[in-house]
Amino acid sequence: MNEPLAERLRPKNLDDYISQVHLVGKDGALTKQIKQGLIPSMIFWGPPGIGKTTLANIIASESGRPFYTLSAISSGVKDVREVIEKAKASGGLFTTKNPILFIDEIHRFSKSQQDSLLQAVEKGWVTLIGATTENPSFEVIPALLSRCQVYILNSFSKNDLEALLKRAIEKDEVISKKNIKLKETEALLRLSGGDARKLLNIFELIVNSETSENITITNEAVLQKVQNNTVRYDKTGEQHYDIISAFIKSIRGSDPNAAVYWLARMIEGGEDVKFIARRLLILASEDIGNANPTALVIANNTFQAVSTIGHPESRIILSQCATYLACSPKSNASYQAINQAQQIVKNTGDLSVPLSIRNAPTKLMKELGYGDDYKYAHSYENNFAEQEFLPDEIKNTTLYNPGNNSRENTQREFLKQRWKNKYKY
Repeated sequence: MNEPLAERLRPKNLDDYISQVHLVGKDGALTKQIKQGLIPSMIFWGPPGIGKTTLANIIASESGRPFYTLSAISSGVKDVREVIEKAKASGGLFTTKNPILFIDEIHRFSKSQQDSLLQAVEKGWVTLIGATTENPSFEVIPALLSRCQVYILNSFSKNDLEALLKRAIEKDEVISKKNIKLKETEALLRLSGGDARKLLNIFELIVNSETSENITITNEAVLQKVQNNTVRYDKTGEQHYDIISAFIKSIRGSDPNAAVYWLARMIEGGEDVKFIARRLLILASEDIGNANPTALVIANNTFQAVSTIGHPESRIILSQCATYLACSPKSNASYQAINQAQQIVKNTGDLSVPLSIRNAPTKLMKELGYGDDYKYAHSYENNFAEQEFLPDEIKNTTLYNPGNNSRENTQREFLKQRWKNKYKY
């Protein structure tokens, strides 16, 4: 049987679909719509191998709609128009059973290709379902994005991935004929990186490499087999995410040599230069931040430059940015601060804004005390007056702890001098 294990195990209905409970669980955002067949145009956003294509197929099947699919890698405007004409012929206006057009990797569509979808979506000739691993806010044109609901698909949990392996052992018509014992799963899960398709590909590779009908899966056996068959499971392009991870970690670790090497691997592999530039832009804030604020400026200019220039000259700009970021002092203080702040918001809910810093545009608000006791900083020495800006329930909470580098040490001293009773680092 030539069909890969991942394809053989692809769920055919929602009952067999693993994960994404927030979307298709009992009270999921999509569950009722799917059951009623009232499907809006939508975009699935999430990492690879988490079931975006599968979910699109299930939606079409359970709502009884014709299903057309295109890949943004191999399809052009002509292909889009041909599918739309077929969809119009099989569906039609003023019907809840209009066909579903699924476009995989929709972020790779050019503006003109995305423009060609607008009328079909607006007129209801098709219901569009796009799948993307990239933030649709950046990669999908606003006119199309405004006509679609965006749903985020989460990575598989450890339990989800182990459930997939057990399903393969118990239900797959090929694998189930062998006596397989899952003694250890850590190596399989680590190598898969949360990608279910990659997990099943590696698992099938391990099983097929054994001649005995009795197979015990251990971490050592998995690592040995994978190292001997690297090319077999890397041909699908799944290594893409491993290399971008190595690239980012090399810059975070202040190694410009490794950063340039992994950059070269991506460039030689035909990686989208905007994808690389976007990762550098994120890293400049997440891993460098206020230790060197210029890093964000350079990363942003890099993104703008490579978007204008394109390949191959953009490789030089990317190299300059990558080496600059690698050689910059590092700090994740801003990243940690927003993480902590968001967690407090989740834990405490909508705390009231203190009366002293509320706006008072009406007479009633002024009578209720809005803005009373507010100290206008510029009216005080050094443009500073100590007062509390946080809600009473969390007052004096420290969220931003400057990193240990020259710039943030200066920030720390500034805060300690101003906030003698609050910031005690």
